[in-house]
Amino acid sequence: MVMPAAARPILLPLVLLLCWVAPSGQEPAPVQLRLAGPRGPAGEGRLEVLYQGRWGTVCDDGFDFHAATVACRQLGYTAAVTWTHSATYGQGEGPIWMDNVRCGGSEGSLAECVHNGWGTSDCHHGEDAGVVCSGQRLPGSPPQATISGHLGEVPGLSLEEVRLKPILARAKLSMPVTEGAVEVKHNGRWRQVCDAGWTRNNSRVVCGMLGFPREKHINTSFYRKLWNMKLKDPNSSLKALSQKNSFWVHKVRCQGTEPHLARCPTQVAPPAPRQQACPHGMHAIVSCLPGPTFQKGTGKGRSKTSPGKVLPVRLRAGTHAGEGRVEVLRHGQWGTVCDKQWDLAAASVVCRQLGYGTAKQALVGAQMGQGLGPIHMSEVRCTGHEQSLGECRFQDAEQSGCRHEADAAVRCHVPHMDFQTQVRLAGGRSPEEGVVEVLVPVQGRLQWGAVCGAQWGLNEAMVVCRQLGLGFASHALQETWYWAGSPDAAQVVMSGVRCAGTELALQQCQRHGPVHCPSGGGRFSAGVTCTAHAPDLVMNARLVQETAYLEDRPLELLYCAHEERCLSRSADHMHWPYGHRRLLRFSSQIHNLGRADFRPKMGRHAWTWHQCHRHFHSIEVFTHYDLLTLNGSKVAEGHKASFCLEDTNCPEGLQRRFACANFGEQGVSVGCWDTYRHDIDCQWIDITDVPPGSYTFQVVVNPKHEVAESDFSNNVMRCRCKYDGQRVWMHGCHTSDAYGADVVNDLERQERLANNLV
Repeated sequence: MVMPAAARPILLPLVLLLCWVAPSGQEPAPVQLRLAGPRGPAGEGRLEVLYQGRWGTVCDDGFDFHAATVACRQLGYTAAVTWTHSATYGQGEGPIWMDNVRCGGSEGSLAECVHNGWGTSDCHHGEDAGVVCSGQRLPGSPPQATISGHLGEVPGLSLEEVRLKPILARAKLSMPVTEGAVEVKHNGRWRQVCDAGWTRNNSRVVCGMLGFPREKHINTSFYRKLWNMKLKDPNSSLKALSQKNSFWVHKVRCQGTEPHLARCPTQVAPPAPRQQACPHGMHAIVSCLPGPTFQKGTGKGRSKTSPGKVLPVRLRAGTHAGEGRVEVLRHGQWGTVCDKQWDLAAASVVCRQLGYGTAKQALVGAQMGQGLGPIHMSEVRCTGHEQSLGECRFQDAEQSGCRHEADAAVRCHVPHMDFQTQVRLAGGRSPEEGVVEVLVPVQGRLQWGAVCGAQWGLNEAMVVCRQLGLGFASHALQETWYWAGSPDAAQVVMSGVRCAGTELALQQCQRHGPVHCPSGGGRFSAGVTCTAHAPDLVMNARLVQETAYLEDRPLELLYCAHEERCLSRSADHMHWPYGHRRLLRFSSQIHNLGRADFRPKMGRHAWTWHQCHRHFHSIEVFTHYDLLTLNGSKVAEGHKASFCLEDTNCPEGLQRRFACANFGEQGVSVGCWDTYRHDIDCQWIDITDVPPGSYTFQVVVNPKHEVAESDFSNNVMRCRCKYDGQRVWMHGCHTSDAYGADVVNDLERQERLANNLV
């Protein structure tokens, strides 16, 4: 829970007085560390500190790999694999002992690192840091009793990072690098890996760590010739280096299911004291196959699994590529996965199936937001060799009592594409905002330049924020006169940009061939503001289906609705107040499934007052209501302004934070929902002029994309609608991404056949 604004002024002077306590000049306070959180493999969990007899947590502000390395060594492990933020392993309790921790990496204890001071923090437990340490413990270290679950001891020493060193010219020019010699980082130093005993299982693990779903067979004879040539070259230092054991990792033995090379049994040095490492071998060569998203061609990835077991999967609400809530398509409908026994093996199957590498993290507790609809799977058990999640063993979630609070999510290894160096933001007040500047070829050389602001929108801004690793776009700006761009990027080098919103880089979007920007850039250059988290609005389709009915409403009760243009145009020509309008009424319940509150774009000072209804409109058009023929032609329409955007209800454990009473703040909190009842004005479509027949009823939430969301693909809800002139039937209601394409096509085909339209 974010600290109330009223509490902050009390804390700030204390932070200023105790700013940056550096214990290097005095004996650091004795502390103990432990890992806590959900049951998982040994060596990973929420980092907790025992200080003055009380266990507390560490804030993720400023926490980095160096701090994780110090913590893991203090816990008795050889190295850190990674660190986590935002309470990945659940929220802790008690004090937050450390904030803004800064370590060099060589400290013997976390207490020796620079931090704000014990207990001095402006964080909440939603920002608790965690660590993932290597499975191998340092010799003589005591057992870590506070961690549940156990990973078998791995002989040898741990490997921290892996990379491929391209050797052939074509490999050096490709991005991502998919082929080369394997190099691993051990104790801060890069080493080559001997190819003696190297297997495809080893290659599979390396490729997975580098973001690739599969390894490729490679003929190493040409590499052997190059190796031998360099050994004979008197100007090459390879011969001298290769005779040193510190140059090599002697042997790695993976089963192929490990998510990280650090979990494979490893021998860094030969078993005999004076034995030479890799006496007749060379460096191991690996070739990886990138997923479809990262291939230059348009070829689709092929699955070798039997059609009956392939369950399509997708990720939702993730901040970066390769992360999100796991959803599977089963029985024609998308649903979530329960986090019971969710682990890295199952998460890695999902990642590889989607064309990424192995999983960095298997997230539990709906850390990527809660889904809406069915929960399809629970207690998923995978060996790691499966090509589809459907091949793993699992239970139906109905039998396990799971709820969406336990939706599983993943973070996958993705290939390094170097996209981040091809775009930058300039002139903003923070690194998360500014004028968009791109690096593109101009007359045969790479040049930085601005992007024309004409037609710039949220989809384009989303791509920029994702490309920079900054999450989602909160604003897309067509004018940036208040931000000064870089002097070397004043020229407009890109215009007419059109993105679907799913591209990995702005350079992948459609754009003008020759640049055409009549406004000339400058103050009309494109800009963005990025945010780590975003809301995600989804309509409850079932409630619409259950509450739809017809009402013949007298004109004398519709003056205000007519003023707000909630009736069809034919109402303008009626003899008011005599007569009535036929209205298709329904209730709508809009859930925020994202990871940030949904707030109106404008502040209260800019809301529009409507005298007739006597309320403010915080968003002038919040929803569109349409009645369409089966060919897609519109026969009737309606709209709804957000005159009261509030938390009508929240699930157990969450407090309502937005309420419209007394000109209160408007919005929908994370996990909560806003309900517009069927009996309020404009919650309808005027169908007075519509003849009987079969139609498609459609609702679009946030239709103009005025407020940024993490996912716009689920903002449309459709129903099949039958109207006989006196009664209406609504059925088959679903959000646009709730069903698979085959099911939607079948529904539409059946409806067309029934009405002799095909």
